[in-house]
Amino acid sequence: MIRVKNLYHSYTNDSNYAVKDVSFEISKGEIFGFLGPSGAGKSTTQKILIGLLQLQRGEVSIDGKDIRNANRKLFNSIGVSFERANVYKKLTGIENLSFFAQMFSVPTEDPLKLLKMVGLQDAASKKASSYSKGMLQRLVFARSMINNPSIWFLDEPTSGLDPTTTSVIKDIIRNRQKQGATVFLTTHNMHIAEELCDRVAFITNGEISAIDSPRSLKLKYGEKRVIVEHIEAGELTKEELSLTEEANKERLSSIISAGKIETMHTQEASLEDIFIKLTGKELK
Repeated sequence: MIRVKNLYHSYTNDSNYAVKDVSFEISKGEIFGFLGPSGAGKSTTQKILIGLLQLQRGEVSIDGKDIRNANRKLFNSIGVSFERANVYKKLTGIENLSFFAQMFSVPTEDPLKLLKMVGLQDAASKKASSYSKGMLQRLVFARSMINNPSIWFLDEPTSGLDPTTTSVIKDIIRNRQKQGATVFLTTHNMHIAEELCDRVAFITNGEISAIDSPRSLKLKYGEKRVIVEHIEAGELTKEELSLTEEANKERLSSIISAGKIETMHTQEASLEDIFIKLTGKELK
């Protein structure tokens, strides 16, 4: 559905690349996470894919069509939710959606239905200028569905949202995938990516360091550990031990043999742990 090969982009038109030799493919109906800290090249890549930035070097095709020759039919099938709420503040929520619906030459969704989906029905007739940051984020997300896109670009779709609303947004994304939508998700939120994505790509300094499913990445690079609480010398002691290091395995065996374990839990590496291990970067 989406194919990117040897993509480069420089904002200064020199060898200072914001995106450098990036390649990946996304299958139809897949949720693909593009993960990295701020300034890693996530938004630059997305902007090239949706036509907001000119393709300088490399190959990009969407649904088999070269984006350099993109036509109205292709853009009718694309939905985009930006991290920054680029809406018309003087228009109401429903007016914003109705206005954008007119930009497409395909059947569009009922604006009020979309506002209800994201919990904005009571603010439908209020001007966007009165919306909070979270409400604006939901309005932009709702707008991205107005043309019922089969290819959906989501840039930090849960940024600034409370846990309840975040859960609603995740459910909408899952349901759209079930209906056949292909999702390109850019985020630095590893928890969201781990819950939603079929595969993820780690990107830092404009370069991809790994692409795989969250589970495969954790199995390949994560260290298996166990946390044990046990009684030793009359006191409760807590230890974290590796299940692969021989000395730690022997220590765990001796604790079990002593028979004074209070609790024992396996400790799985998180996707964020793996990201830091592979890139040396923290997500900020």
